[in-house]
Amino acid sequence: MRRGGLRYLLGAAFHRLAWTEWGPPEGAAVVCVHGLTRNGRDFDVLAAALAGQGRRVLCPDLPGRGDSAWLPDPMAYAPPAYVVALGHLLARLDGPVDWVGTSLGGICGMLLAAAPGSPIRRLVLNDIGSHVPEAATVRIAAYARQGHRFEDLAGLEAHLRQVHAGFGPLEDAAWRHMAETSARRLPDGGIAPHHDPAIAVPLARARAAPIELGAVWDRVVAPTLILRGAESDVLEAATAAAMAARPGVALREFAGVGHAPALRAADQVAAVADFLAA
Repeated sequence: MRRGGLRYLLGAAFHRLAWTEWGPPEGAAVVCVHGLTRNGRDFDVLAAALAGQGRRVLCPDLPGRGDSAWLPDPMAYAPPAYVVALGHLLARLDGPVDWVGTSLGGICGMLLAAAPGSPIRRLVLNDIGSHVPEAATVRIAAYARQGHRFEDLAGLEAHLRQVHAGFGPLEDAAWRHMAETSARRLPDGGIAPHHDPAIAVPLARARAAPIELGAVWDRVVAPTLILRGAESDVLEAATAAAMAARPGVALREFAGVGHAPALRAADQVAAVADFLAA
């Protein structure tokens, strides 16, 4: 695993986008983008597997998360700003890429894949689709505002187990890895999640409503694999089925999982690897 970064221009200032990178630098590129409160280390297992197949895998931290810079304006924490940052990464790669996006990372992937001249060759949407119900957006906004200080790593791990129970039946080592790669030390000795608490501000100020991305999805032409947790409240079964009815779109559903498959289980990793190898 290597670390990388670049400067991107957003508004009137430059900010740093950071990522972890796996596999040979000359390998065909895969970009893996995480969900709302997470970071690029969520893809460690998938990235290692793809790197073993000769792929170059880049797992960026979205602005305000992980090692990427926090933004001075909380209202900038929204997909348009994320797409600007990620667009700079795609420009740096300057060639075809495959995209794996979990939740918010999938929204960013759809937006980029829908753009004319997009370099995205194949798209994996992990538990996100053209419609997100209002109840799910309310739930996500609520947990994004929770838990910004813990006494120790165990407290953070307990919090992650609660709010991300939908990831499925993970082993204890997986939850501990998630906590270790999600923590930042506070000056008073406490632990906080490794993201800017202000990422919740736009969600708190927004009117509760479903997210409608049908017009974006209609412009995506890249072959697409949709992954769905069978118990997901974010990607409803009817939405996934309607999307998968289009030519060039495949759907895989995983039992015992909600929002979103953690992409650590062997069957989940294999589904992604097999699709991207085509």
